[in-house]
Amino acid sequence: MRTIIKCMLKTQYLIILTMCFAQSVFSQSSGQVSGTITSTNGEPIAFANVIVKGTSIGTSADFDGNYTIDAAPDAIIVFSYIGFKTQEIPVNNRTIINVTMEDDIAALDEVIVVGYGTQKKEDLTSAIAVVKSDQIAKRQTTTVAESLQGLATGVNVRGGGRPGSEAKIEIRGLKNLQSTNPLYVIDGVITTANRDFNPNDIETIQILKDAAAAAIYGSRAANGVVIITTKKGKAGPMKIEASTKMSTTTMPRYDLVSKDEFVRLNNMAYDNAGYTRQDLNLDVNTDWQDVAFRTGFIQDHNVSFSGGGENSSYFVSANYFGNRGTVISTDFERMSFRVNTSGTKGIFTIGENVALSNSKTDEMSGNPLIDVYRLLPTIPIYDNENPGGYGYGKADVANTFAANPLAIADLSDATNQNFRIRGNVFAEIKPFSFLKYRLNLGYETSFDNYKYLRKEGNWALNQAYQRSYTNQNRAQWQNKLIENTLTFNKEFGKHSINVVAGTTYQKETYEQINGTKYNLIVNPTTGEYFEVLNSGDSPQTGGYKNEAVLISYLGRLEYNYDDRYLFNAVIRRDGSSRFSESNKWGSFPSLSLGWRINKESFFNVEAISDLKLRASYGELGSGNIGYYEYQGFINSFGAAVFGVDQEAIASATQVQLANNNLRWEVLKQTNIGFDLGLLDNRLQITSDYFIAKTEDVLFGFPILMTTGNDGGNPISNAAVIENKGFEFNVSYNQVVNDDFSFNASINFTTLNNKLVELGNGLNESIQGNTITRQGESVGMWYVLQTDGLFQNQDEINNYTNSQGQVIMPNAKPGDIRYKDINDDGQITTEDRAIVGSPWPDFEMGLNAGVNYKNFDFSMNWISSHGATVYNGFRSTVDRFDDDSNYRAGVQPWTPENPNTNFPRAEKGYGMNARGDTDRWLEDGSFARLKYIGVGYTVPKSILEKIGFSSARISISAQNIITITNYGGLDPEFNNSNIFQRGVDSGSFPNLKTYSLGLNFGF
Repeated sequence: MRTIIKCMLKTQYLIILTMCFAQSVFSQSSGQVSGTITSTNGEPIAFANVIVKGTSIGTSADFDGNYTIDAAPDAIIVFSYIGFKTQEIPVNNRTIINVTMEDDIAALDEVIVVGYGTQKKEDLTSAIAVVKSDQIAKRQTTTVAESLQGLATGVNVRGGGRPGSEAKIEIRGLKNLQSTNPLYVIDGVITTANRDFNPNDIETIQILKDAAAAAIYGSRAANGVVIITTKKGKAGPMKIEASTKMSTTTMPRYDLVSKDEFVRLNNMAYDNAGYTRQDLNLDVNTDWQDVAFRTGFIQDHNVSFSGGGENSSYFVSANYFGNRGTVISTDFERMSFRVNTSGTKGIFTIGENVALSNSKTDEMSGNPLIDVYRLLPTIPIYDNENPGGYGYGKADVANTFAANPLAIADLSDATNQNFRIRGNVFAEIKPFSFLKYRLNLGYETSFDNYKYLRKEGNWALNQAYQRSYTNQNRAQWQNKLIENTLTFNKEFGKHSINVVAGTTYQKETYEQINGTKYNLIVNPTTGEYFEVLNSGDSPQTGGYKNEAVLISYLGRLEYNYDDRYLFNAVIRRDGSSRFSESNKWGSFPSLSLGWRINKESFFNVEAISDLKLRASYGELGSGNIGYYEYQGFINSFGAAVFGVDQEAIASATQVQLANNNLRWEVLKQTNIGFDLGLLDNRLQITSDYFIAKTEDVLFGFPILMTTGNDGGNPISNAAVIENKGFEFNVSYNQVVNDDFSFNASINFTTLNNKLVELGNGLNESIQGNTITRQGESVGMWYVLQTDGLFQNQDEINNYTNSQGQVIMPNAKPGDIRYKDINDDGQITTEDRAIVGSPWPDFEMGLNAGVNYKNFDFSMNWISSHGATVYNGFRSTVDRFDDDSNYRAGVQPWTPENPNTNFPRAEKGYGMNARGDTDRWLEDGSFARLKYIGVGYTVPKSILEKIGFSSARISISAQNIITITNYGGLDPEFNNSNIFQRGVDSGSFPNLKTYSLGLNFGF
């Protein structure tokens, strides 16, 4: 109850705070006009906008289309609503004016933001996906990327349940070898939509998937573009909308043995090895998952004010988001504020979009998701014999080097706080109806404050003494953007031409200072450490500054003949300071065509309301490298000893080899697709096939330190990567009557990536248990292959190569038999083979919704099929050569229990526990109910009594059903390492989330 009261108070504070910035203008008039607003078929138009022209006096129609407004006898009243033609009607001394509004066919054509302009959806010639705000608002997520799962073809999103974590998003597969996110554009500002951005502010998201769509952004668009348009005010009186959502989250649990079963298995492993058993503490039975995990709680409170007059609009919002994580010492908090305004006077328009946010993340030290199954149940949580007073491994008692998660949470604390200002100011002049000039000034800055505190004390066995210290850094990142664009848009009979030309200038600056102090002062009364940098001793300081500039020239031509033949051409030329003078500039063109067959005179199929063929080709660049990669890196902190007195003289030396020939990597993509509308567009089908090849991929491959390189792997243009894929989406929307409607959509994506060439004279690169080989997909599984268990000594003796040599002479019955691939009579790393792919064969998304009277229902399923993944959990708990806890239900081979696929348990014997085998590979396919929710809209009869214009209550759940054979916590895990994307080693799972929401407006 106390939590609910606090949440209500926070919502109230947001309303009070935001109202201080909202504007409301009241005026008096000499008369009152009322009436009813209906459509041409006689149905009332609820919430239609009614304003007095030239003033800010306005209102909205009620549920039955009735309105009342103060207006002078000689005033003009403007009636407007989305999807209907705006009407201006003089009062002429009347007190009753009934209005019939006509459908506006042009307004019903969905307009898509395509970068430096808009297009009608029906005129698109490239692959663009659109996601609406209502689809995003349903889910309880921290970042925009998480909200996109399953909503668009060709868009792969992997997130996790760690508070404040950033989801990984890939558009049409792997484009390079650096795990790069797409480009985000928010209201025309090149930026990021990270954890400090409020998803509640989103109106629409456009995802530019192919090169033709994204080419207008040139060198930054190779990984796709996500264009976000935030909410704007609409003509009419002020609207106040508020929402609050509270959620509980739960962590899935590992299935581990308890004390008694652990003791039995551990003693078995030591006995089989002939070792003295551990002196296990049988008085303790610690469930480390209970220690590290907890029930999480999320609260999301949002309030907005919007409105406007005939020539101006405003939107103001505030948000509080708090996430108490399901793992100790993981929390995230965000407060954000936004103001969007615009106004028009004659041929001039000016406006701004400004957002402020402050976020704070408790950056967890270590990884409790691994430690909870490496720690033994016979270890106590606390142990006064250890420095710091926490229990952990102990020689001959609990031989494990796992870390006590509670100790880390107490003794090691890291927080990251970011205050960000993001926004733009724009001005437009339209001297002619067909010509518009726009100046866009964007600015973004982030003030970052990182603080780390290390107290005295230990959390793991044999941990060296560490004196207390604090490390803190302050940083500021700035992004300045200047854009000038000129747009020509005119129709000549059946010909329609739109031309955009412009220039952009962008400058990034990042600077940081940091300091460290040791032996901190401790309050003798409370035991609290003083974290300020003027306490302690042995000071260390540092800092640096980076700058980068990008200058661009862009142009686009759109041609439409008779709504049948569509043509689009784009060219962009970018120059970046990240490359040397000889390679700064790159040009990125694209061309796309469309043919709307249903507009042809020969086409007469009544059931088909739209049929369009599309084809495109484009080139995009990427310069995703460090600020000064083409220059040599100098270490200026060296010293050299000279002279009789052996005096140390300051010196500098180059520590990283430089490549002055770095150039843009280039993505070349071809796309062929069609759009089909049936049954008056109630049924819509979209399909695309694409081939994308990235040449001159920028990547730093490891080189020997004997070359003199000691500062990281130097970048070079080397590899060539190819992606091929098929996308299919079908959706159906049906309004049966006023009380009942439903919709459903399903999307299907296939993707096949291949490393065409590795470059640098290489044909393969091995990392961990994966290999990236020319002609194969990136990160293929490269491991030893198991072939059952030896059941007796005869099987061991008879397991020979073609020369009769016994392959595993040291094996014992119950050991794993490995395949001798190279037939050399022994098992080595040379016997590894490619056995699977971490890439799914296909992915799907299913979305469905039903509205019946005041109730609404919606759900979203996602699925992935065919990927092979590495279960890091099993690779630890199913081995007996080391000391950790064990998986519940395991039955090791014994002479009395030979009918098992689990090898015998022996302490210290590594052959049965090798990590580079297919024993740990599993099918990562899954289907998941990502979201399900039910809402109830409060009837107008109740709302009229309490003065609200709208109110909705909802309950929902996320990730509550997962169908999979995978044995880890979550098959939908995220690994940012491109080469080991299929390795699940302590990845934070997606959490089961149950939410209660309330939305209301007045």
